[in-house]
Amino acid sequence: MNATGVRMMTRSRSRGPGAGPRGRREKAAALQRGEAAAEGRKSHSPARRQRKTQKLNVAYEASDHQEGEDTRSLTAPSWEPRDWQQQLLNIRIMRSGKDAPVDWLGAEHCYDSSAPPKVRRYQVLLSLMLSSQTKDQVTAGAMQRLRARGLTVDSILQTDDSTLGTLIYPVGFWRNKVKYIKQTSAILQQRYGGDIPASVAELVALPGVGPKMAHLAMAVAWGTVSGIAVDTHVHRIANRLGWTRTATKSPEKTRAALEEWLPRELWSEINGLLVGFGQQTCLPVHPRCQGCLNRTLCPAARGL
Repeated sequence: MNATGVRMMTRSRSRGPGAGPRGRREKAAALQRGEAAAEGRKSHSPARRQRKTQKLNVAYEASDHQEGEDTRSLTAPSWEPRDWQQQLLNIRIMRSGKDAPVDWLGAEHCYDSSAPPKVRRYQVLLSLMLSSQTKDQVTAGAMQRLRARGLTVDSILQTDDSTLGTLIYPVGFWRNKVKYIKQTSAILQQRYGGDIPASVAELVALPGVGPKMAHLAMAVAWGTVSGIAVDTHVHRIANRLGWTRTATKSPEKTRAALEEWLPRELWSEINGLLVGFGQQTCLPVHPRCQGCLNRTLCPAARGL
């Protein structure tokens, strides 16, 4: 073999398997296989990222809770009646004289202020029980007669039904009230040591005690605002003024409707304010709309 042949053979071996057109095709195919494998590896990467997302779940939930708090603080205020603040201001002006029967004959004026605290609270509750469906003047007269005999739990339990009926007559439904007063007094002696309960739930569980009486008892006897005390006056006036989203059929439904929007700091004021207003101006029959400062703001006065 000559030198030329040796050089050709050497050059041919030095190219190796990747040399020449066939080698280039194989190399391209291998490259494609490598890219496909890389793509395959990429196709599995979302699973790893998904696992990372799951690990961040707790942190996301915590921030979501804080977002909720921020959202609540920015929530638009709930429904409230149109012009209610001006209506309330006008009623305060009309009631500034504090000369309605409720202002000097209400439950907070019927007890013996010199009696022990437990007796005072009992007398407050009793005056509220008597006041149902009864004018303040009649309730106050009955309380005076009872107090003249020493009004305590023990004295009531020692009084026979006939005498008790004579003392409280002519309050509304006086016969039923004799029974309720006796039953409630016995419960107070047995379960509360002669005192009255300090919660609305326990108060309304007593015979003859309704929600309005319970809320007033909490306010007058215990100094606690537990809710709005709604009687027939408050029920009537709230509906006339449009202070309920829809017309309500009972004092309890009116109470719930008012408590949905009326600021809590006004709850203790509303009962006395509206009761006196109902006794003097916004009467059940033939209300005195012409002399009312709310005559242009009141839907009832406008005939709407």
